Amino acid sequence: MRPVTIVLLSILVVLIIVLVVLYFLGRRVQKKQAEQQEAIDAAKQMVSMLVIDKKRMKLKDAGLPAVVLEKTPRLMRGSKVPIVKGKVGPQIMSFICDEKIFDLVPVKKEVKAGVSGLYIVEVKGIRGSIQPTEPKKKSKFKEFKENLQKKAGAKPL
Repeated sequence: MRPVTIVLLSILVVLIIVLVVLYFLGRRVQKKQAEQQEAIDAAKQMVSMLVIDKKRMKLKDAGLPAVVLEKTPRLMRGSKVPIVKGKVGPQIMSFICDEKIFDLVPVKKEVKAGVSGLYIVEVKGIRGSIQPTEPKKKSKFKEFKENLQKKAGAKPL
């Protein structure tokens, strides 16, 4: 056999092994995530809160309790997470919001929130329905890119 075919076959074998390992790791992570979601749903309580502010902040700058920072992985501490400051009863607290509903949370309005510990899982409006906020204005580069994609007939990313 030629050396080129040997190299290509060995690369193919390594890629197949990597894909199999990733498949099994993905299944394991998916099971863990399902268990965590069940635990969050079991501990969820509906709380009436006045939303003061919402931002994407680094975890260490968010003003969360020290216990939360200690339990988070080191790589996660520097990443930005959606933080909601709200007044629950007489206390003002910082909550971590779910990415899916972060855009739905209205600022300076009272809402009924499904809270599991310091994690906001769902939001409902007390007085009327919650209307999603208007999307931010796109930059000139993004508009230019979308126009080029429309002209080319490609699907936008």
